[in-house]
Amino acid sequence: MKLAFTTLGCLDWDLDTIIAATLEYGYQGIDFRGYLNELNIYKLPEFSTDVEATKAKIKSAGLEVSCFSASIRLIAPDEKTRLEFVEEILEYTKLAKIFGTKYIRIFGGGWLGRNREEAISEALKNMNLLLEATKDSDVIFAIETHDEWVDTSTIKDFLEKMDNERVKAVWDVNHPYRGGESPEKTYENIGKWVVYTHWKDSRYNQDTPRKYDLCLPGEGDLPLKRFYELLELSGYEGWQTLEWEKKWNPEIDEPEIAFPAFVKLMKEISS
Repeated sequence: MKLAFTTLGCLDWDLDTIIAATLEYGYQGIDFRGYLNELNIYKLPEFSTDVEATKAKIKSAGLEVSCFSASIRLIAPDEKTRLEFVEEILEYTKLAKIFGTKYIRIFGGGWLGRNREEAISEALKNMNLLLEATKDSDVIFAIETHDEWVDTSTIKDFLEKMDNERVKAVWDVNHPYRGGESPEKTYENIGKWVVYTHWKDSRYNQDTPRKYDLCLPGEGDLPLKRFYELLELSGYEGWQTLEWEKKWNPEIDEPEIAFPAFVKLMKEISS
């Protein structure tokens, strides 16, 4: 089992701290979703002018970059944003090649006033734009179960129409379930396209706007073992990645508590 965590949970850690924690807690990979409080990591020296030194540090520790998590959305509000998304993807594609990383996470995005079919059509058009811009790369773009795409029938329709080996899915186990989908339904819809996972745990709370509270892995009411069983059923052998959303939810536990808790949980549910 290959374990990783996203840096969204430790945005104030420097590279040495990230590597030390990865090794100490029993992870094998790092999913870069920001670094030193900058989400667009390619703007920083560690991932531009000094990128070879960063690569050497990670490699010498015996670790991998499991994914680069981009901010782009396939449904953009305007042409300027669409072009900015293309530039962002080009930067992450360069990094993926340098680090030997297979995956770049992307979002579908909100409908922005469109109906479902219009939104899927827009997403297909923009995905093809990204594929053309990166035609010399073999990186895989994995769309996350997020935003309106938590109804995974939308991702299913999109991927069936897309029919491209460079476009797959990220299964965030929390979002579709909290949107009312059973694990079995999510697996039925997108199981064959899942190349990457995001794990978190939460408790139902009807008094909050999103109807749940994030909590430490293993302390919520998500059917985590069932998610794992379904992934095993599909033959999934990819990364199991903790997405600890400390950036967006500063009240949750510190990464020093959450990161080892996830490793403990995954050992338990996989035994």
